[in-house]
Amino acid sequence: MTIKTAGAPLAGLRILDLSELLPGPYATQQMVEMGAEVIKVERPAGDGARTLFPALFDTVNRGKKSITLNLKEAPDRAKFLKLAEQADVVIEGYRPGVAKRLGVDYETLCAFNPGLIYCSVSSYGQTGPARDWPGHDLNYAAMAGAAWISGEPEGPPAYTTGVPIGDLSASMYAIISILAALRGRDATGQGQYLDVSITDTLTSWVAPRYGVWDAVRRQGGALTKADILRRAAYGIFETADRRHITIGAIETHFFRRLIRATGIQGFNDPSLDDYATRCARTEEIRDALAPVIAAQPYNHWADLFEREDVPFAMVNSLDDLASDPHLSARGMVRRVGEAQVIAFPVPMQGIGAPAARAPTLGEHSAEILDEN
Repeated sequence: MTIKTAGAPLAGLRILDLSELLPGPYATQQMVEMGAEVIKVERPAGDGARTLFPALFDTVNRGKKSITLNLKEAPDRAKFLKLAEQADVVIEGYRPGVAKRLGVDYETLCAFNPGLIYCSVSSYGQTGPARDWPGHDLNYAAMAGAAWISGEPEGPPAYTTGVPIGDLSASMYAIISILAALRGRDATGQGQYLDVSITDTLTSWVAPRYGVWDAVRRQGGALTKADILRRAAYGIFETADRRHITIGAIETHFFRRLIRATGIQGFNDPSLDDYATRCARTEEIRDALAPVIAAQPYNHWADLFEREDVPFAMVNSLDDLASDPHLSARGMVRRVGEAQVIAFPVPMQGIGAPAARAPTLGEHSAEILDEN
C-alpha cells in the first residue's frame, strides 16, 4: 500500500477514522503519508464518497486499511470499542450528538483509553446556535467572511475557487491539533477531545485580512472590499498564444522592473513608489498592461520576466501539472501504478513514495478484527 522508508515521523501511530467525504479523510490520508496506520471504519454501505465521488474517495483514502462495522449493532460496537482501547487517535465527522447516540463518543472511549486523542470535525462545531446546521464549503465561506472578500473589488460576494479551502483548512487544523495533543500526551499521559469546526478554521484563515480591517477601524476609518482586493500590477493576463500568465508585482522594486520590462508608458512618476497610490490606479495600470502582454507569446514573457526578476507564473491546467518543469523537479506529481498522484509536499526523513491506492470496502476486516 504505502512505501515508507525507516523512521517515518508517525510510524507506530494508530488512527481509527470514522469520517467520510473530504475534511477528515484528507487529514488522515496526509498522516498516512507521514507513516501513521489509519484504519478506516466504514458502515456496511461504505463511505458515501465511494459512490458519490469515487475518484475523490480514491484520492483521500490512499494507503488506509478498511474495515466495516455497523455501529448501531451491539456486537460491532463492541468490536470498535476493543479497537479504540489500543488506538492513539479517533477522528469522526458526524453531526454533533451522533457519536454519543452510537456509543462511540469521547466520554465513552476515554473511560477505556485515557490517553486517546479524539477529534471531531463538523460544519460549525459542537456548540453554538448553528451546530446542527448542515453545510458545505460555500456555506462555511459565507459565515467566515471569506465569500465577502472574494470576487471583483466592486462586485457582489463571490466564492468561485475550485479548491475547497474550508474543508481543507479543517483538515490542516485537525492534523495540527492532533499532533499538538499527542505532544501534550507525551508530557501528561492524558488524551483530550478536539472540537474542529470547519467554519472556525476558515475564519482563522481570514485573520490576516480581519487584522487589517480592525486596525483601520480603530483609527476611525473603514476598509472596503475594494480596498482589500484592489492591487496594482497583480492579476492574470492572456498572452498572444492564448495562454495565461500571472503577474504579482506588488512591491515597488518589482513594479519598477515590470514597467521597465514591458515598456508601458505613463507610470514612471515617483509618486507610484507609494503602494496606496499604485492601488488607486489599479485599473489604469491593468488596462495598459493587458494589450502589451497580449501582443507576445507566453515564452517571450517567461524568459523576459525571469531575466528581469519579475514575479510571474503560468496558469497551469490540471493537465499541465505533471509536465511542469518546476513541479516535476520537486517531485510533486508522481506516477504510482497506473495513477498520477500529488505527493506529500514537504520532504522529510522517512517519507517515501506516495501510497498507491485506496482500500476496497472492508478489505482488511478479517486481518484487523481477528487480531483484536
